[in-house]
Amino acid sequence: VVVDKEDEDNQFRIADSVQTTFFEGEGSCLVEVVGKGQKVFSDRFELDGITFEEPSVNLFSFNNPYGICKACEGKGQVIGIDQEKVIPNQQLSVVEGAILPWKPKNKQSWLKPLLTVEAKRINFPLHKAYNKLSDEQKGILWHGHRTFRGIYAFFQELSDDIYSYQHGVLLSRYKGPITCQACKGTRIRKDAAYVKVGDHSIMELLLMPVEYLTQFFDKLTVDPHQQAIAARLLREIRDRLGYLEQVGLGYLTLNRQAATLSGGEYQRIKLATSLGSTLVGTMYILDEPTVGLHPRDTRRLTDILIALKHLGNTVIVVEHEEMVMRAADQLIDIGPEAGSGGGELIFQGDWEALTKCKKGHTARYMNGLATIAVPTKRRSWKHKLLIQQAHENNLKHIDVTIPLGVLTVVTGVSGSGKSTLIKDILYPALRKHLKLYSENGPGKFGGLSGDLDKITHVDFVDQNPIGQSSRSNPISYVGAYEPIRNLFARQPLARERGYYAGHFSFNVHWGCCEECNGEGETQIEMQFMADVFLPCESCGGKRFKEEIREVTYRDKSIDEVLVMTVDDALGFFADESYVVEKLLPLKEVGLGYIQLGQSSNSLSGGEAQRVKLASYLVKDNRREHTLFIFDEPTTGLHIHDINKLLKAIYALIKEGNSVIVIEHNMEVIKCADWIIDLGPEGGERGGELVFSGTPEEMKELKEGHTAQYLKEKLR
Repeated sequence: VVVDKEDEDNQFRIADSVQTTFFEGEGSCLVEVVGKGQKVFSDRFELDGITFEEPSVNLFSFNNPYGICKACEGKGQVIGIDQEKVIPNQQLSVVEGAILPWKPKNKQSWLKPLLTVEAKRINFPLHKAYNKLSDEQKGILWHGHRTFRGIYAFFQELSDDIYSYQHGVLLSRYKGPITCQACKGTRIRKDAAYVKVGDHSIMELLLMPVEYLTQFFDKLTVDPHQQAIAARLLREIRDRLGYLEQVGLGYLTLNRQAATLSGGEYQRIKLATSLGSTLVGTMYILDEPTVGLHPRDTRRLTDILIALKHLGNTVIVVEHEEMVMRAADQLIDIGPEAGSGGGELIFQGDWEALTKCKKGHTARYMNGLATIAVPTKRRSWKHKLLIQQAHENNLKHIDVTIPLGVLTVVTGVSGSGKSTLIKDILYPALRKHLKLYSENGPGKFGGLSGDLDKITHVDFVDQNPIGQSSRSNPISYVGAYEPIRNLFARQPLARERGYYAGHFSFNVHWGCCEECNGEGETQIEMQFMADVFLPCESCGGKRFKEEIREVTYRDKSIDEVLVMTVDDALGFFADESYVVEKLLPLKEVGLGYIQLGQSSNSLSGGEAQRVKLASYLVKDNRREHTLFIFDEPTTGLHIHDINKLLKAIYALIKEGNSVIVIEHNMEVIKCADWIIDLGPEGGERGGELVFSGTPEEMKELKEGHTAQYLKEKLR
């Protein structure tokens, strides 16, 4: 049949036939040209025998069922063979027994090909430590090579033998949560990686630190047609990544889960979001945005706050950091003290006016009328702990010496590896050594050695709440509530009625208000809205029965005592030495303003941390040879309160204990006996031991972010 190509009717017929063929053939169309063979066409999104999904926004999102990884169901992790369990000590070589399940008493036969012929043939270093092997050599160990089958094949053989109980037990010993290999931990479906921008898939971009991702998009070039489409998108991406860098979060990856962020990191991400919105005429109120920031990053943050102001916004910052105060147009100082001794406007004006003011703690410290003294002599030490080959997260197989019996401060810019080293490795490793319960095992490291026998206990003084419910309060935590209840039980009216100490507790039915069960408020359930809490009508929010409140000590009932501040209570109970002894540590750590019965839920993280510190200072609770670890204890503290905090820490050391502080505050760093500085930067460019020594030795360094700021404090 001869078809006239110029015939319009024929063109329509052919087009209709092709369309019908694609429909009936489910996307395939076969065209046969007589004498010239056949040709197959497809309108499916496919190549090389692989059919792809039509790209859409949901394809690249792990928050959508359409885009989640099918292997791990969007979790980013699966249960598999944990390499850290198989090779726990990476300083050992293959010959020395690095592969734990293949030690001589287990399955040495699997190693024979590698130990005899194969190792010589491929030049595999059998006597070289595992952590010094190349990636290719490690791949041989795990995946095998010719006659050597590899570690994974060994475990697969155990898994295939489903009827062996012994093999099942051995297999479970080396299993654990590992990164999903299908999505590389990004939680996005595997086929989304076929879509590339600048030769990079979305998975690669999600695993890239923000600072490198910024460089990638800055250098990204597209053709004119794509530029017209992507111009606005690229501008938004570059701006938002730039804001994350400006707030000191360049070391984070976009794949980082929110649950793993610190409070300071989360706050700075919200700040970067506000910057990205480019709002004008907006009032921003920030509550201590410098939490968790090294002075280097604080300077960057200050520049951002100034930029927000220049956009036409009003910025109000609650802050103690001198660098931020210097940048302010107006300073408002409230005081002069805390609690009942505060609440007055002490000063309002600019920085220059503050330098001429002599009223209030802020002005006195800023003008040099009051200072935190640098110790005239650093404490000496002879006992130590040694962390070997720490390589969890971004740590670069570092060896770190921790002195005992002194104040050690761990410093470094945000993301340099401080918390990983102390919180994730040292603390759980010590608890394991002391046979104490630990929710999580230590991170990746070679071993812990040194004078371990000099440590009898370890306490991580974190910023978690001091109690599990609203009924817990500071005086219960430090043990002051019991002597106060005993005091009320000794009053004449209490004896006459047969009351004992338990009656003066709102946690038992014979003392608490029956209407609210000692909560002080009643809950009204709202079916479609948040529940409403109202003061209890029976007790008026006082939590105790009326007859209990009739018992008084020096004209004050038990509920009136609980609303006193610590400072007021110390004067009120001046004649009761045992009560004063319990309450005084709260004042010593700068918490004289909190109420005795204040709910633990209302305490900030820094306040909760200092309540815990106060409990260790109580005479009855003191014990020697404890290693105390503090994670940024200056959070929320004025420099006047930092002075008090340091004195409390000195008291712990004087009792024969050791203290490690993770800190950025230069007032604390300058008072250290020993400094461990990690870095030099955050993320992948961090994790190295930059410096270890005294503040005077650090001051002589020509490089290092911490050293540069320390010089200003040790002039």
